[in-house]
Amino acid sequence: MIDFNDPHFVADPYPALKGLREAPGPVWHEGMQMFLAARHSDANDVFRNKSLGRIFKEKTPEFEWEIFNWLHADSILDSEPPKHTRLRSLVAKAFNRQKIEGMRPTVERITVQLLDAIEEKIQAGHTFDLIADYAEPLPVKIIADLLGFPESEEHLLRPWSQAIVKMYEVNPSVQYQTEAKLAAKEFADYVRDLAESRKKTPGQDLISDLASVEENGEKLNMHELVATCVLLLNAGHEASVNAFGNGMVAALQRPDQVKLLRQSPREITNTALEEFMRFDAPLHLFERTATADTEIGGVQIEEGQKIAALIGSANRDETVFSAPETMDLTRDPNPHIGFGAGIHFCLGAPLARLEMSVSLPALWEKYPTMQLAAVPVRRPTFVLRGYESVAISV
Repeated sequence: MIDFNDPHFVADPYPALKGLREAPGPVWHEGMQMFLAARHSDANDVFRNKSLGRIFKEKTPEFEWEIFNWLHADSILDSEPPKHTRLRSLVAKAFNRQKIEGMRPTVERITVQLLDAIEEKIQAGHTFDLIADYAEPLPVKIIADLLGFPESEEHLLRPWSQAIVKMYEVNPSVQYQTEAKLAAKEFADYVRDLAESRKKTPGQDLISDLASVEENGEKLNMHELVATCVLLLNAGHEASVNAFGNGMVAALQRPDQVKLLRQSPREITNTALEEFMRFDAPLHLFERTATADTEIGGVQIEEGQKIAALIGSANRDETVFSAPETMDLTRDPNPHIGFGAGIHFCLGAPLARLEMSVSLPALWEKYPTMQLAAVPVRRPTFVLRGYESVAISV
């Protein structure tokens, strides 16, 4: 059975995941005490099945984990109907498609700023880091702008976020746990102070909108507002950073795909960003718990048992995708589930797509001859899969 902490598996999980798909349905993993849904149909059902719940289990001792616990228990990601329905309805009213599309000029402006900074490095004879100089700051700056965070304090956000999301990995270390508790407190305190200020003096930012949004007499309480802002930053940029980095590295390692990007980056942008999400998924595991006895893929899941959708595996299912082990930036249709499905379809997917639709062609148009300057450095994590650094020369 798969060892999710094995460095060899983390480096390339796809051969082992392919083996899991050979089973006729979800497979029980004794070490994790949960079923693993590796096939596309089963993983898709895990997201959509109404007999499965996203039940957040509070960490103990409670006094140490209090803030971390409510940041999750009061978020859309870790709740189910009717609470999920209420939260998503309120958040979607403020974080709507019109507001997201209105971010396009901001995305374009920030993209140009980052490319100008990269150009200074290149003119000085240096390589640049695709992650640190482009893929990472872009979504952080965009979401910080959306929420109305002061630009001078943007540097605080990514470390807080990274510390919190490391808790989503299998068996996080004591050090990770300590860092996550501190980050949760500092991040929550920071957002709460901003929210209190915006309640008194509203602006044009999303925090102001979330503080005032109301539907059927319902409003977000302070815990829910803070949890929503933290979730938007964490989930909203982690997926974008990793999808962009994973996709770019895979493309740069394949001459036929590099040729496509060099010749017509704008023409293939929409299919390319979907293939980035499919080919090397930024999120690999999403777990739910049976709230009643149910069946997934012919396997009985008893009430209280857990089952996880293995997203990266589902996105390479041979019964759904032709040549799934091959990257094809023109792939269409591409029914990947990289953004989830059902009520757990990512609320920020339109923003992630907007970011990549602007930043991907802009980078290739400016540096059509770019290539890897060194072996990319992977993050040693499975659930959130990405790179720490990717050196690029032009």
